[in-house]
Amino acid sequence: VQLQAFGGGLVQAGGSLRLSCTVSGSTVTSYHMGWFRQAPGKEREFVAMISRIGGSTYFTNSVKGRFTISRDNAKNTMFLQMHRLKPDDTAVYYCAAQTSVWKTHPSGVDYWGQGTLVTVSS
Repeated sequence: VQLQAFGGGLVQAGGSLRLSCTVSGSTVTSYHMGWFRQAPGKEREFVAMISRIGGSTYFTNSVKGRFTISRDNAKNTMFLQMHRLKPDDTAVYYCAAQTSVWKTHPSGVDYWGQGTLVTVSS
């Protein structure tokens, strides 16, 4: 299984970006899918997830109301739509897949994408 993340870039505070994560070698509905991020000098942290069955979503508190997560089963792709971005959102964003119950700790991830850099300027 391979995950590939796209869509990072430089955006001003208050702006929006959409990240994409394509799945190859399997299907996006075979896993709980989600996003983590790692800011410079910080540990990787959970951002959002969408469940394998039913598509339930869950977000870390700092992005609730600003980020949405979704998937397009036909395109085998997951998305993270980010609005009202803040400088604190600056990080490398990694897409992730888990086969069992979702764990918000990075050690629970079975497959990682390569990461895409999001930089939010003030």
